[in-house]
Amino acid sequence: MQRDSARDRRGFRCVHCGAPVSPNPSGSAHRNHCPRCLWSRHVDDKVGDRRAACAQSMEPIAIAARGDGEWTIVHKCTGCAQIRTNRIAGDDDERALLALALRPIAAPAFPLDGFSVRSG
Repeated sequence: MQRDSARDRRGFRCVHCGAPVSPNPSGSAHRNHCPRCLWSRHVDDKVGDRRAACAQSMEPIAIAARGDGEWTIVHKCTGCAQIRTNRIAGDDDERALLALALRPIAAPAFPLDGFSVRSG
């Protein structure tokens, strides 16, 4: 399924929060997620091809750092469960990025009862 490239140049409305999203992100050649809430839409089979038939929303589930230290957003498709990483953009909401990065600390995957802090 080919997407309309003219539509991609005009920007889009976020599938999650409804915010209008500019097509020209700061620091990137392609906009693939909302800078406000960081959600995306599953539109690519391969990066930039706009051929994915799924077209469901993609939830930001984590932050990952590449070998060069650049941050990426890890998205999971709510339709087919595919996981993808996308570069952050210069206009992404810094609080949303930090909240996503701190999520494992704020809600650990295991109970912290019984842990004690030792001083050196």
